[in-house]
Amino acid sequence: MHRTITRFVLPVGLLGLVILAAIAQPPGFDREISEAFRGIFPGAKPEPGLFPIESTGVSTRPVMEAADAFLGTLSEPQRARTTFPVDDIEWRKWANQHSYKRQGVSFEEMNETQRTAAFDMLQAGLSAKGLKKTQDIMKLNETLAELSGKFDEYGQWLYYITIMGEPSQTQPWGWQLDGHHLVINYFVLGDQVVMSPVFMGSEPIRADSGKFKGTVVMQDEQDKGYTFMQSLDPQQRTEAVLSSQKGGTNNLAEAFHDNIDLDYAGIPGKKLNEKQRQLLLELIAEYVGNMADGHAKVKMSEVEKHLDRTCFAWIGETDPEGVFYYRVHSPVILIEFDHQRRIAPQRGRIPVREHIHTVVRTPNGNDYGKDLLRQHYEKHDHSHPHEPAKPTK
Repeated sequence: MHRTITRFVLPVGLLGLVILAAIAQPPGFDREISEAFRGIFPGAKPEPGLFPIESTGVSTRPVMEAADAFLGTLSEPQRARTTFPVDDIEWRKWANQHSYKRQGVSFEEMNETQRTAAFDMLQAGLSAKGLKKTQDIMKLNETLAELSGKFDEYGQWLYYITIMGEPSQTQPWGWQLDGHHLVINYFVLGDQVVMSPVFMGSEPIRADSGKFKGTVVMQDEQDKGYTFMQSLDPQQRTEAVLSSQKGGTNNLAEAFHDNIDLDYAGIPGKKLNEKQRQLLLELIAEYVGNMADGHAKVKMSEVEKHLDRTCFAWIGETDPEGVFYYRVHSPVILIEFDHQRRIAPQRGRIPVREHIHTVVRTPNGNDYGKDLLRQHYEKHDHSHPHEPAKPTK
């Protein structure tokens, strides 16, 4: 696409507002958010029949009741800007960038009762490990504020919650947590759950000083990926390694990349021995295991059905202290791990272990539970409007 750039001069004050708006709205936002959702898959159309509406046997009542209790703590104005229709484009308005303008109610403005109820809702949907990781990422955002001195840009409580639809045991609904280095989309239909997209990362990944000294995140994701890579023999590595040269950023499926053509790459599960297949499952479970245990088991069962077609790809170094990117890609899950270049408190050009991004997606059109929602509408309400093609004001 050819783009024409027009140069013009603005008054200093207006120029500042334009710059702030550009920072708050990341590159690609307008283009991506104006496109109807289709999802991530190779080829012309998604693979059908991967996500049927069916009972999992795992109750979603606890998260429904916790969401209702949280909503009950909000004032009317807070509730009005926190709740959206279940098919609203609000689902797709998330970003990792700290400066992005977010919707909903923030932990910073919540009183203690509201914060407790918010964490109770997260606890109901997440495993103990997932909740701790979530809270530790929030704490390390406070560490970043301490290191940079920018407490207006970073901090433990600069995270927002929105609720899509009305919490229900029969109708579709969900919640979203959105903030710097931490985004969780949690969709519910009956007793089915889709928890994606999920973005987790941090810079720094460890607090060496300050209020939360000793807090550390993302080491299991890093180490299990490296362990799996080390299990491959030379011939397998040749197939898995896409490049030995690691760029400053390699993730493909971060914010505003809901619609991408992504071919399978790397070594497929059918070429692994039994021990390697188990290590690959353990790696995937590290990410899936952020969900509450019951639904994590359901998801892992789904993953195992497609293990032969699950591809592992690697970019970067393979020495113990090296920096790297890896991708796990199957018909039902996409995972990315990336050592990134420094952004704050100082910028750099080369990737480092102190800045990590991870992304979890559900390919073939079921991010945000979109494929389940589509089937629900087709079955129960043919006239129900789908997500608008353009963002609401």
